[in-house]
Amino acid sequence: MKSLKLLATAFSCAALFICFGTQAHDAEHEKVTVLETHPMLNAPGKKAMVLTVEYKPGQVSIPHSHSGSAIAYVLEGEVISRVNDAKAITYKAGQTWYEPAGSKHYESRNASASKPAKLLVFILLDDNGEILTPLPK
Repeated sequence: MKSLKLLATAFSCAALFICFGTQAHDAEHEKVTVLETHPMLNAPGKKAMVLTVEYKPGQVSIPHSHSGSAIAYVLEGEVISRVNDAKAITYKAGQTWYEPAGSKHYESRNASASKPAKLLVFILLDDNGEILTPLPK
């Protein structure tokens, strides 16, 4: 229930945002589309973003970290996620998870080899912060 309240807050904030654009990765990796971004007037130096992450069957994200805090909501399919030292968890459509700022996202992938998966992500980060930073190999 707490996750749903956080998501409802994220959607309320999303209604205030302005359209930002699309950032697509190469065909091997997931497609990230920035839906909206907006400076946080009550938190100078911060911005909030809403984006989608689309996985083709079997696609995998590179291991990465986020400089900001993120909430992910599975719109369709199933996504396997492993953050920091936690075990990998499979999230199904309608489920959410939270990643604190600075977390290491070691695994994020489509759980299916035959069906697509899609996430809606709300992230709060520094004005000049990147959506993600690849982890060293």
